[in-house]
Amino acid sequence: MNRLYHVPLSPFCRKVRLCLAEKKIEVELIEERYWERDPEFLRRNPAGKVPVLKMDGMTMAESAAICEYLEEKYPEPALLPASPAARFETRRLVGWFDDTFHRQVTSKLLYERVNRKLTGAGYPDSSNVKAGARAIKFHLDYMAGLLDRRRWLAGDVMTLADFAAAAHLSALDYISDVDWNRSEVVRDWYAKVKSRPAFRSILADQAPGFPPPSHYADLDF
Repeated sequence: MNRLYHVPLSPFCRKVRLCLAEKKIEVELIEERYWERDPEFLRRNPAGKVPVLKMDGMTMAESAAICEYLEEKYPEPALLPASPAARFETRRLVGWFDDTFHRQVTSKLLYERVNRKLTGAGYPDSSNVKAGARAIKFHLDYMAGLLDRRRWLAGDVMTLADFAAAAHLSALDYISDVDWNRSEVVRDWYAKVKSRPAFRSILADQAPGFPPPSHYADLDF
């Protein structure tokens, strides 16, 4: 049985889960308290990070590499477009969300509000939370600019870029840190993504001590 070691609110784990579900690859989800530095887990990934996927006789780490492997091994349905230019744009946006957005927003909001409590690292840093709340506005506006010209983030078809963005935003939506009223086009895009069957298990996630808002699993907001 395929196994994914994950944390429910990790956007990197969510991105891999979305890819697996979209490609209809069954996987057993195992929650991993990576911050406890369990020796058995460190043998699976010495970096001590999730996600870790055990599949095809391999133990794979790093979400970007995992998603590329899944795309090459299981090409249908495709999450990378056919043309080199479109594939570049998809990879560029995946990098944008997993690097820039993560550094400026996710780490400042989700990690401060939730991860600190879960890992016993103390109270949120209010200056980080304020910085993240400011930065997410810029990123939502950037997404709106893309979606004003495109059906999906990277072009006319749904790609891994949409899953990367939705993975981060869904985790932030779980803690009510996304202002969906800021952009109708971004709201409509997210409604399309979270209506996909691949999103069902993510909308069922529960983090102990952090109940989701009532709209979180509502496909119509």
